[in-house]
This record gives sequence, structure tokens and C-alpha cells, in this order.
Amino acid sequence: MIYKCMYKTPNEFSNIIMTSDGEYLTGLCFEDSKKASKHQIDFSEEYLEIFRETSKWLDIYFSGKTPDFTPKYKLLDLTPFRRNVVDIMKTVKYGKTMTYNDIAKLITKSREIKKMSAQAVGGAVGHNPISIIIPCHRVVGTNGSLTGY
Repeated sequence: MIYKCMYKTPNEFSNIIMTSDGEYLTGLCFEDSKKASKHQIDFSEEYLEIFRETSKWLDIYFSGKTPDFTPKYKLLDLTPFRRNVVDIMKTVKYGKTMTYNDIAKLITKSREIKKMSAQAVGGAVGHNPISIIIPCHRVVGTNGSLTGY
């Protein structure tokens, strides 16, 4: 069974769709995002403990503070490359950013390869199923702007 719950954000943002397998958070995306269409399938709407925990995390985050815990989540169907990009995204601290090219360079170094496409990194960042908690919004283009959103 897959579960869904809506989180009401502060007024300047669209609401957030949370999904779960019943134990873990499996998705977190803004209601008006391209990813939201993936959440139109048949879900059971219940306010599970994982949704309470995630809502608490989001309340703290939207109040401008850094949460001191992370809701338990499960990333489904990630390729090794996407997992690598997620692991790097998770290192970007609150208030900091990293470019797609920075991530590509880290991957080339760790994999001992000569070249990595920043566009490939962008595709992996865009695949992030748990926005905000896994901070894809902190990954920017070389000119410092959000791209692909």
C-alpha cells in the first residue's frame, strides 16, 4: 500500500505532497511541480507517523531553522550514478550551494574517470524523489541560478 498526505506550506509556496510505503517517506514534492503528476495514481490518504515526523521537520525548516533530525526515508529505484549524486547533494549545508559542474568534478575524481557531464548530473538532481530534505534546491548552475525547475 502506498500512502499520501498533503503538507500545507507558508503562503509563498505551493503545498507539498508527501508519500510513504507506510514506514518510510518515499516522496516529497511541491504540488505544482512536474513531479506531482507522478503522485496522481491511487494512494490511500492517511496521516501516518512518518508524515507527522516529516511535517515537524518541514515546520522547523520553513521557520528558518535547521532541523536537528531527518525523517526516515527510502530512495527507490536509484541507479548507482543517481545514488552517487544524492550522496553528494546531502553534503551541501544549509545556506550553501554547489554547482552541477562541482558535482561532476567530484564524481570524476571518486570514479577516477576523465570527464563527467554536468547535464547528466542535472538529470540525476532532477530525479531526486525527496525534495528539500535531500537538498536539490542547493544545486545551481555555474552562474548561481536555479536551472531545470
